[in-house]
Amino acid sequence: MKQKALLEIHQKPAGSENPILKGVADPSNFRTRAALSCTFHGRAAFFCTLIAFLLASTSIQAQDPGFSQFFASPLTLNPALTGKFNGVVRVAGNYRNQWPSINNAFITSTISVDAPILRGKLPENDTWGLGFMAMNDKTAGGALNSNYFSLSTAYHKSLDEDGYHQLGVGFQGTYANRSLDGTQLHFEDQLNLGGGWDPISPSETAISGRMVSVHYFDVNLGALYNASTDGNNNFYFGASAYHLNHPKQSFLGVDTINVPTRYTLHGGGYFPITGSASTIYVSALFNNQAGSREYVMGGAWAVAASTDETNPVNFYAGLWGRFTNNTTDAVIPYVGLDYSDFNLGVTYDVNVSSLKTASQSRGGIEISLIYIKKPSNGRKGVPCPRF
Repeated sequence: MKQKALLEIHQKPAGSENPILKGVADPSNFRTRAALSCTFHGRAAFFCTLIAFLLASTSIQAQDPGFSQFFASPLTLNPALTGKFNGVVRVAGNYRNQWPSINNAFITSTISVDAPILRGKLPENDTWGLGFMAMNDKTAGGALNSNYFSLSTAYHKSLDEDGYHQLGVGFQGTYANRSLDGTQLHFEDQLNLGGGWDPISPSETAISGRMVSVHYFDVNLGALYNASTDGNNNFYFGASAYHLNHPKQSFLGVDTINVPTRYTLHGGGYFPITGSASTIYVSALFNNQAGSREYVMGGAWAVAASTDETNPVNFYAGLWGRFTNNTTDAVIPYVGLDYSDFNLGVTYDVNVSSLKTASQSRGGIEISLIYIKKPSNGRKGVPCPRF
């Protein structure tokens, strides 16, 4: 998910033609994943530059960064996932480079730490979690730089004596700081007659040549139902809402924009195959923000290469698909590895929408790394969400 942006597409022809092609990213799609309505003349190579980004206009509405491996970024998915894992502490890191062929359009990184607290002082099988997350999101090669810092907490109440059914509620507070570097942007009134940019031509656009920033506080809530039928499998359903307070932002101080609430539904589970070393994992996600809808669904097959539960080795292979409104956006192959306390996941978005011409089908690579310190007593615990 990302702010709506004007895309200026330049074409450098072999001959005398030098047209300037313009396309506007479809505002109905998350992170401006959209078909570009362009016509190319002659044989040419082209490149895209994101411009006119986040100018203070009521027609521009913020959309959140997101991950294809949403299940590996718990605190950006649902505050109720805070502390919901089998272990003492969890450290998660995520990196995503979306559309690298289009001037590194979106680069997003996060790191989070969360842990259950007050164990031994709560009712058996109840969990209270506390967590911290930091996120950095760079757009258009860093022209727009956004930093987010979050504190979250969640309480998970056991609904039965075995803890096989639990209901959790989470809360998260976020501080956001966003800066826009106008010195890195080009504007329409800086175009010359040859179809290129005139670096010394001044622009009348208010942001031109300026560095501006905004900051705000945010409130997010979530709920999670977690269950198991036998202590070996797991399934869960969650819901979350981000930006409940509709924080205001304005880069130029002219028009104020309210960040729209993002509503998320997600669910999944894992189911060991009896008599084998394999486990099937499935998960699905639905996001809705400012009329932009995103659906991600798929699954993975895991094979255990070791019977040592203390230091497991598991291999994963899977496939997810992303759909935005009425568009099939991307196919997302996944490979992963569990080794002892670490889980590594790698995905690559293969763009299949009509934007694939501009992106060369290169949606972007994403890497996740999670460390979970296991309990020293070897206690297995109640099955928790994994994917």
